[in-house]
Amino acid sequence: MITAEIPVAPAAPPPPVLARRAWVEHVMGTAVSVHVRAVEPTRPDVEAAVARVFAHLRKVDQVLSTWRTDSDLLRLQHGEAEDVHAWVADVTELALEAEERTDGLFRAWRSREGGRIAFDPTGLVKGWAVAGAAAHLDVVPEVAYAVGAGGDIVVGAGRGPSAAAPSWRIGIEDPTRAGRVADVVTLRRGAVATSGAAARGGHVVDPRTRRPVTRAGSATVVGPDLLWADVWATAAWVDPERAALLLAERDPDYRLVVV
Repeated sequence: MITAEIPVAPAAPPPPVLARRAWVEHVMGTAVSVHVRAVEPTRPDVEAAVARVFAHLRKVDQVLSTWRTDSDLLRLQHGEAEDVHAWVADVTELALEAEERTDGLFRAWRSREGGRIAFDPTGLVKGWAVAGAAAHLDVVPEVAYAVGAGGDIVVGAGRGPSAAAPSWRIGIEDPTRAGRVADVVTLRRGAVATSGAAARGGHVVDPRTRRPVTRAGSATVVGPDLLWADVWATAAWVDPERAALLLAERDPDYRLVVV
């Protein structure tokens, strides 16, 4: 009788143990948090990248704030600036594209007293800024990250062990009951943006009526880019049914969650 040994494949190495670390700073009028998962989250390159995240957001605030009288945007609108940062032109183009893509449900131009039209890109600046800031973490190897600002969150994972890190579980707050989670979104890479009146009142204006949207509930959009998730969340808060139709037609990579 002839027997042969069946080779046994070597056991796969255990997955690396990823530690977690968080930073929080108050930037652009809100609390911004950065969470990272890495084998060594205290690495100097990780700390340097996180510092660049916050520096990027502070620069955006300096250029595009509608509250700071010394921002490039307000100085330009008041006729006090000739040379402004290129971001002003970039955001203006994005606002025009957002208005077209949403059929005017998102609009960055508002009528002021005396018939004056003011440019207020607040509705997309935060998502655009956080997405740009998070890009500083994309280039850091072996790091998974989540950057959150006022309910808008972008997550990603770099090369190496962090690419296999567990997905981030992102809770959507119940707009009728503070502190309660109404739904959970699971993502390894992508963005979540929420718009509603529970936290800040009627800060979103319906461009068609020029009145604040103050009803109960909230609209959350999940997709690959926080800029457009933010834009579509605002549009969906203005008109959920119309935005849902447009989203399916024009940006099918994004998903609407209405609470």
